[in-house]
Amino acid sequence: MLDIEQLKALHAAVDEGTFDAAARKLHITPSAVSQRIKALEHAVGRILLQRTKPVQVTDSGREVLRLARQIDALSRDTMRELGLDNEQGSLARISVAVNADSLSTWVLQVLADFTAEASFDFHLDDQDHTTDLLRDGSVMAAVTSAATPIQGCTSSRLGIMRYRPMASVEFCDRWFSDGVTTEALSAAPVVVFNRKDLLQDRYLRRKVGYPVDPPRHQVPSSAGFSDAVRLGYGWGLLPDLQSHESAYALIGFDPDFVYDVPLFWQQWKLSPPILVRIADAVAARAQEILPQSSA
Repeated sequence: MLDIEQLKALHAAVDEGTFDAAARKLHITPSAVSQRIKALEHAVGRILLQRTKPVQVTDSGREVLRLARQIDALSRDTMRELGLDNEQGSLARISVAVNADSLSTWVLQVLADFTAEASFDFHLDDQDHTTDLLRDGSVMAAVTSAATPIQGCTSSRLGIMRYRPMASVEFCDRWFSDGVTTEALSAAPVVVFNRKDLLQDRYLRRKVGYPVDPPRHQVPSSAGFSDAVRLGYGWGLLPDLQSHESAYALIGFDPDFVYDVPLFWQQWKLSPPILVRIADAVAARAQEILPQSSA
């Protein structure tokens, strides 16, 4: 049985970055923090933290840290339900990892219904990487492309985010006047979200058959990305939910091509009740607006 106070010390040390800062948060001495973490490491037979500044969590530490954060979230929720929370008007804190396109097109709208009960901490990352934040306990839930639940979590299918290659009329006139050829795709500028965004490269590989590296504009904002495409910076894959939002004329310059990204909702098995209700609302909305089968 793991000791609650030792788990709190681990949680505080990671969140605050140092044993000194963790001690101030817990109102104990740095030596006490160190002793509790050493005792926890002895109990599990693993090194949980690298004593750097800031401290770094080991692979084994991530598993224990997730448990510590789960227990903290459940404890806070129980205190709130019993009316024993000392903070007047306090809200449940819900941390969610989500890809930028889902956040901007539908997730924010769903979770707005819960803002009287919860404060949200959104972590933006590519849908292929959001489970990393679940794995280390940074978030309670994630919208992800990974179907297989990570350890300690459940997974449920949401639907498909469908993307199409889009560009402005002027851009197509300039770069694709002779068709969407290998030569045109090798030279035409492309908009990417960040270095993790591989959608455009996957399209290029399918169309060209080998890696090409056209000029790139990196725009790390979902709204900014679509605006850049509309303004003619380059072409990019836009989700169907977003491609018709503006008066700017866009062309699906390869109308027979769609790229489907399956999305799943993963969350802690040990979840506060409000997160269970949030998951139900997310699933219901996804069922309404996301395609449920591939094109």
